[in-house]
Amino acid sequence: MTSSQLNELATSTVANATEVPLWKQDGAEPFLKIENVSKMFGEFTAVDNISLDIYKNELFCLLGGSGSGKSTLLRILAGFESATSGRILIDGVDMAGIQPWKRPVNMMFQSYALFPHLSVADNVAFGLRREGVARSEVKQRVAQMLDMVQLSALGKRKPNQLSGGQRQRVALARSLIKRPKLLLLDEPLGALDKKLREETQFELINIQEELGVTFVVVTHDQEEAMTLATRIGVMSNGVIVQTAEPHVVYEYPNSRFVAEFVGSVNLFEGKVVEDLPDSVRIRSKEAGVELFVNHGISCAPNQTVHMAIRPEKIKISRNRPEQTENCIQGIIEDIAYMGSLSVFKVRLANGKDVRVTQPNFVRDMGARFTWHEQVYLSWDMDSSVVLTS
Repeated sequence: MTSSQLNELATSTVANATEVPLWKQDGAEPFLKIENVSKMFGEFTAVDNISLDIYKNELFCLLGGSGSGKSTLLRILAGFESATSGRILIDGVDMAGIQPWKRPVNMMFQSYALFPHLSVADNVAFGLRREGVARSEVKQRVAQMLDMVQLSALGKRKPNQLSGGQRQRVALARSLIKRPKLLLLDEPLGALDKKLREETQFELINIQEELGVTFVVVTHDQEEAMTLATRIGVMSNGVIVQTAEPHVVYEYPNSRFVAEFVGSVNLFEGKVVEDLPDSVRIRSKEAGVELFVNHGISCAPNQTVHMAIRPEKIKISRNRPEQTENCIQGIIEDIAYMGSLSVFKVRLANGKDVRVTQPNFVRDMGARFTWHEQVYLSWDMDSSVVLTS
């Protein structure tokens, strides 16, 4: 799929049925503008010439593995690190030389960094009191913020008397009470268990929408980024390799790295044998058949490419399906029952493994597939994407 087609796809989907997001509006001014920012530590480049526009009220996620540069970029935004080159503008103001405590920014750390000797209410009030805000106003704003994060009844407790999720909400309240224009969150849910993390994700979204504060969240968790973000910036080796809405990053990755990093994917290497404006045919030794994709690409004749297909988009059957395109045969080598779904590892005749997932619609597993069973795998022509890099 060409870049113009991807842009058209992104423009056709809106976050709100009645309102086009700012990043899709011509002429919209970014709230946070990152211009050619780099950060060097000696000879090591942690952030490499990044330019990025983030708009007002966005919940933007920087997604990447360890060492990708996402936390360094966040610290540059907060003012804890100085960029080697480039500049940061927040609401049109250049942040060069502005100390962290003078920026319209607050940061919520992964460890939460709560004061153990202070109560919940005093932790939340700390920043306001340091600024000399009147006692009556402090009391009022603390009460409002604790009510928003559903901790009104726990204001007198100390942090060690709270659960992980409650401590997370105290840290969030403390970060928001000074009404920053921009809130930076470094792995905000990393200390929570899976179930609590999933519940807290939606709480975070609701709070962000209610306050209208622009959030920039750093995370290594793909599911967390997909749940939280209006847009995702995928980072690798100090560079943002793709910026798009979550569904575009997942369904239309722009490279093998993004396809493999975000979710699970099957990749088939092959050579392009037919490249038409609306379709591509690939001869793949790995698949053992020719693969057909119903979107065009820009590539050289006979170029080596990879076709990417997500496991949940592959149909598995005992009998050969009627379709002739994108149909391969294999043997089930492994099965993992995950509760809501089952994962199958199917080995093709040439030894390549293909991952397939199926939802468990019914309780009765008697008719389900089993180990060493011969099966057919097939997928629709519009379910896969061709990657040229």
